[in-house]
Amino acid sequence: MTTTPTTLSTDTLRVGLVSVSDRASQGVYVDQGIPALQAWLQRALCTPVQTVTRLIQDEAVTISAALLELVDVERCHLVLTTGGTGPARRDVTPEATLAIATREMPGFGEQMRQISLQFVPTAILSRQVAVLREIDGHAALIINLPGQPKAIAETLEGLKREDGSSVVSGIFAAVPYCIDLIGGPYIETNETVVKAFRPKSARRPSANEPPVSIMR
Repeated sequence: MTTTPTTLSTDTLRVGLVSVSDRASQGVYVDQGIPALQAWLQRALCTPVQTVTRLIQDEAVTISAALLELVDVERCHLVLTTGGTGPARRDVTPEATLAIATREMPGFGEQMRQISLQFVPTAILSRQVAVLREIDGHAALIINLPGQPKAIAETLEGLKREDGSSVVSGIFAAVPYCIDLIGGPYIETNETVVKAFRPKSARRPSANEPPVSIMR
């Protein structure tokens, strides 16, 4: 049986959310990763977004299969995983992610560890990775995030002082331009949560800005 890829609106950002947890997937406790990701995206994005969710076990084959489905079939532009990135034997999310990648994006992992090091020295034990997967003219950015809801938000939006100035930048500031470069929809963010960075040549007028009046 052939699976037909999902047809998307060119203006809609499609995001895959994957929570990797043996116990949550077995119903031992309620998963908190996917709700945390959904709540953050709702706060942070001004762009129309559709989410596709998967709650799965810590099994490399299962994780890789979920990522392949979300990119190749569901046509997600961005996939965010949570859980399974530590040094424990069952933590295999990075390996499963790298197994289906076409290119690695090491800067994301480096920055995620820098953010976590603001809080705990054990941040160096994190093995989070980010990759691109490209197939049949479609591409997606896949990012491994921490497992705790508070850490998810801190990683995505960064840390700020009381006056609003940045202590360390969150990784999501670079996501919209990355999605631009791989052919995805133009993402606008709520700048009170996270400000997307783009070179001036890549910026479009915001949908929330009034039209510019040209005097003749």
